[in-house]
Amino acid sequence: MIWTSASEFWAMGGYGVYVWGSMGVSAALMLLEVWLARVGRRQALDAVCEAMDAAQDETHEPGGMAPTVLSTSPINPGAAS
Repeated sequence: MIWTSASEFWAMGGYGVYVWGSMGVSAALMLLEVWLARVGRRQALDAVCEAMDAAQDETHEPGGMAPTVLSTSPINPGAAS
């Protein structure tokens, strides 16, 4: 199409309401998607941090589990002593 004025461009041959309305809805949904992804990421990170803090608090409380220390020596159950 060839538009001779800006008003013809915005009118889009009589379909401007549909064209610009769909463009607006699409842009709004893309922004919503970005916002929801950021909120979800923040919630996931907060949950992980809370779980890590809770696990760390358990090891420092009296009666809590002590951190496990792994042995560096190889275990050979078939070896004779």
